[in-house]
Amino acid sequence: MAINWTDADGARIAVNGQSLEYACWGPAPHKAPTLVLLHEGLGSVAQWKDVPAQLAARTGFGVFAYSRAGYGGSDPVTLPRPLDFQTREAEDVLGDVLDAAGIEHCILMGHSDGATIAAIYAGSVSDMRVRGLVLIAPHFFTEPSGLAAIRAAGEAFEDGDLKQRLGKYHANVEVAFKGWHDVWTDPAFAKWNVADAIDHWRIPVLAIQGRDDAYGTLAQIQEIEDRIYSPLDTLILDDCGHAPHLEKPKETLAEITEFCARLRRLEEDEVRIG
Repeated sequence: MAINWTDADGARIAVNGQSLEYACWGPAPHKAPTLVLLHEGLGSVAQWKDVPAQLAARTGFGVFAYSRAGYGGSDPVTLPRPLDFQTREAEDVLGDVLDAAGIEHCILMGHSDGATIAAIYAGSVSDMRVRGLVLIAPHFFTEPSGLAAIRAAGEAFEDGDLKQRLGKYHANVEVAFKGWHDVWTDPAFAKWNVADAIDHWRIPVLAIQGRDDAYGTLAQIQEIEDRIYSPLDTLILDDCGHAPHLEKPKETLAEITEFCARLRRLEEDEVRIG
């Protein structure tokens, strides 16, 4: 095992010269598959709240979550972030994080930007450790309504209480917020599109979306349905915004649990057949 498998505060791993905070729940990677959690564009380990512990208890999987550089208690980054920061995170960082954590067999579970990073990784990196994807409110392209919501978040950060609320979770809240906001609101980012990653998936996928998500519409899920070649399950939740795992935890966690159980059964069947 590459790390101390612990959910204690202050645990850190070194990846590409940066120190990243992490936490773990449930069995270690050599004992069970692992759910690897990739947080949203303003997220961190702490902002998953009790979701990791619940998933470990429900699925029997280990759960590993970390804060990307620039977020939570992880090392800061230099701003501005490049416009392709999500692709760089997927192709240049995530694999090294999996190595450092000693991950053996996993499902990547991402929320928002984290879902996009997971999607890019699965579509561009050949990694047999990754057996499935759980994508919560993923983004593959920009939408006018989503960009408007991000601009509104910028106003709330400058003039409202958003900075104070985020400050509870991020050691450098200015870096965390502006590293996200300033990319998404850059005029050149309006043409951003990474949907071609979907064409290269060859693993089962669960896509989850709230109908009332201000940051992305069902067009993101439709893009998956139109392009995917591998098995796909979807969960569309009424009266739900951008964080289904927090707003509709009963339905969301039940669907994720069943998806994990089904993949585990398939893995075991493959072993027996072989």
